[in-house]
Amino acid sequence: MNNELIRLLAFLVGIIAFAALNAAYLVWVERKGAAHFQRRIGPKEVGPYGLLQPLADGVKLMTKQLLVPDGVDPILFKIAPIMLLVPAIMSFVTIPFGEHLAARNIDLGLLMIFAFASVNVLGLLLGAWGSANKYAVIAAARVISQNIAYEIPMLLTTIALIMATSTMNLNEIVSQQGGGIWNWNLIRLTWSASPLTPIAFLIFFTTMLAETNRAPFDMAEAESELVAGAFTEYSGMGFGVFFMGEYANIVIGAALTTILFLGGWQSPLPFLPNSVIWFLIKMYAIIFTVVWIRWTYPRTQFYNLLNLSWKILIPFSLANLIVTAGWLKVF
Repeated sequence: MNNELIRLLAFLVGIIAFAALNAAYLVWVERKGAAHFQRRIGPKEVGPYGLLQPLADGVKLMTKQLLVPDGVDPILFKIAPIMLLVPAIMSFVTIPFGEHLAARNIDLGLLMIFAFASVNVLGLLLGAWGSANKYAVIAAARVISQNIAYEIPMLLTTIALIMATSTMNLNEIVSQQGGGIWNWNLIRLTWSASPLTPIAFLIFFTTMLAETNRAPFDMAEAESELVAGAFTEYSGMGFGVFFMGEYANIVIGAALTTILFLGGWQSPLPFLPNSVIWFLIKMYAIIFTVVWIRWTYPRTQFYNLLNLSWKILIPFSLANLIVTAGWLKVF
């Protein structure tokens, strides 16, 4: 067995373990965060500070009977959770956690992540359609509308960034942000960057929340309106795999935001060494913000959600694209 194959297998095992660990313990973070934000107690009985609660939840889900209700399409019903989880796992392959810490340094890594991200929504659609449940189908229709509306400003913002960096290689985008926090794309103070990059960051972060179906844009579940939305008929590990896929997508979204706007593994000050630690600090800070927003703001009304994208985010992202093009042409 050659060294390259051993390296790929090691990264594959590491990526799956990283995704599973994040899915398990982000639930703990979510519960603890919700408790503190809303002045409740949260999990505390299973292990110190409730740290073993994710393991107990995992055992509970794995020991539950896998039910396939009458009237569903059994093939679509079973493959839908996998279609949500596998693309998220595959997206980790090209994420540069450090200067030399990526499973594959792919030149079109950014394009690859967006390609896999487009498969996630198909998983939700097939799961809801295969469930033959009216609440699930309504949730799927909402998710498709939401995905189309928010993918446009996200792509326009990303295209503007690609124009400024001239690459879709994620490691190269991070390398261009070295030398201090003032070189990060969020607040880049050079003639090679558009002055609208802080607005681009806000647009990208908002669309990331919507694309990962997080509150206040969690139309896929909307438990107070649609029982449990697209997941209504799922139980046990069927629901558990959907859950893992959702959290894996949040980690991918936070990692992509870190890479594109916050310097990735670059340190904020020139005299501090670059490290994977910086990447993890920035990524988990964004994830904490996502949790914070979920338990602070109520779910928005569906038409307001679409209006936000079509009337505000898309015009602003188009303006950002035009200004960036003009800025690069002039300077």
